[in-house]
Amino acid sequence: MAKLKVKLTRSLISRPDTQIKTVKALGLHKLNSTAVLPDNPTIRGQIFKVKHLVTVEEVSE
Repeated sequence: MAKLKVKLTRSLISRPDTQIKTVKALGLHKLNSTAVLPDNPTIRGQIFKVKHLVTVEEVSE
Protein backbone atom coordinates (compact mmCIF):
# COMPACT_ATOMS: atom_id res chain seq x y z
CA MET A 1 0.00 0.00 0.00
CA ALA A 2 1.33 3.43 -0.91
CA LYS A 3 1.89 6.23 1.55
CA LEU A 4 1.55 9.98 1.21
CA LYS A 5 4.12 12.49 2.40
CA VAL A 6 2.27 15.67 3.36
CA LYS A 7 4.12 18.94 4.01
CA LEU A 8 2.63 22.14 5.44
CA THR A 9 3.77 24.91 3.08
CA ARG A 10 1.40 27.80 3.88
CA SER A 11 0.71 29.49 7.21
CA LEU A 12 -2.40 28.83 9.28
CA ILE A 13 -2.71 32.47 10.33
CA SER A 14 -6.22 33.86 9.68
CA ARG A 15 -7.55 30.52 8.40
CA PRO A 16 -10.95 29.15 9.43
CA ASP A 17 -10.98 26.99 12.54
CA THR A 18 -12.03 23.90 10.58
CA GLN A 19 -8.93 24.14 8.36
CA ILE A 20 -6.65 24.57 11.38
CA LYS A 21 -8.16 21.50 13.05
CA THR A 22 -7.82 19.47 9.84
CA VAL A 23 -4.13 20.33 9.52
CA LYS A 24 -3.57 19.37 13.17
CA ALA A 25 -5.43 16.09 12.59
CA LEU A 26 -3.03 15.32 9.74
CA GLY A 27 -0.17 15.61 12.24
CA LEU A 28 1.24 18.89 10.96
CA HIS A 29 2.16 21.50 13.54
CA LYS A 30 4.65 24.06 12.28
CA LEU A 31 5.41 25.46 8.86
CA ASN A 32 7.42 22.98 6.74
CA SER A 33 6.58 20.07 9.03
CA THR A 34 5.95 16.76 7.29
CA ALA A 35 3.97 13.63 8.00
CA VAL A 36 3.90 10.27 6.24
CA LEU A 37 0.34 8.97 6.19
CA PRO A 38 -1.40 5.93 4.70
CA ASP A 39 -3.16 6.48 1.40
CA ASN A 40 -6.86 5.96 2.10
CA PRO A 41 -10.07 7.88 1.34
CA THR A 42 -10.21 9.50 4.79
CA ILE A 43 -6.75 11.01 4.51
CA ARG A 44 -7.39 12.01 0.89
CA GLY A 45 -10.53 13.88 1.98
CA GLN A 46 -8.66 15.76 4.70
CA ILE A 47 -5.90 16.68 2.25
CA PHE A 48 -8.49 17.88 -0.29
CA LYS A 49 -9.97 20.21 2.33
CA VAL A 50 -6.61 21.95 2.90
CA LYS A 51 -5.00 21.38 -0.51
CA HIS A 52 -4.10 25.07 -0.81
CA LEU A 53 -1.99 24.85 2.38
CA VAL A 54 -0.07 21.61 1.82
CA THR A 55 2.00 19.79 -0.77
CA VAL A 56 1.56 16.05 -1.25
CA GLU A 57 4.02 13.51 -2.56
CA GLU A 58 3.45 9.79 -2.99
CA VAL A 59 6.18 7.61 -1.49
CA SER A 60 6.69 3.88 -1.66
CA GLU A 61 7.15 1.77 1.43
